[in-house]
Amino acid sequence: MNYENRDSFGMYKSFKTQASSANNGQGPGPYLMGADTLIGNDVYNREDENLGDIKEIMLDMRDGRVSYAVLEFGGFLGLGTKLFAVPWSALTLDTINKRFVLDASKDKLKQAPGFEKDQWPDMADTTWEKSIHDYYGTVSQNRPI
Repeated sequence: MNYENRDSFGMYKSFKTQASSANNGQGPGPYLMGADTLIGNDVYNREDENLGDIKEIMLDMRDGRVSYAVLEFGGFLGLGTKLFAVPWSALTLDTINKRFVLDASKDKLKQAPGFEKDQWPDMADTTWEKSIHDYYGTVSQNRPI
């Protein structure tokens, strides 16, 4: 599923690509997008392999930033899947294919620190946060560079 299909308010009605949105100024996308329309979006890698979909978006309530997308990956028919907190800055919006792109192979994602649906990590723990950002090669907005 993609954000245009989940748009119950019509905010992306005239939004077709990043270039056309910049030219006609109608609608908020792709620079501002509704969080609810992004949940359920597919995530692919640069090799055009499906890595799963976004199950949740984690907001840092201290500074109002999006910290992570929680990606569900693996398994078959919902069985044996794991969840992965992917730093928001590791994702790129593909406005042509209406999905997100993560620069990671399937093998890298399989080896990533993940968690079960009923055993979420303490995402506020700075050690955990550092390990996730180090794994994906991103920098946390909440810690010094």
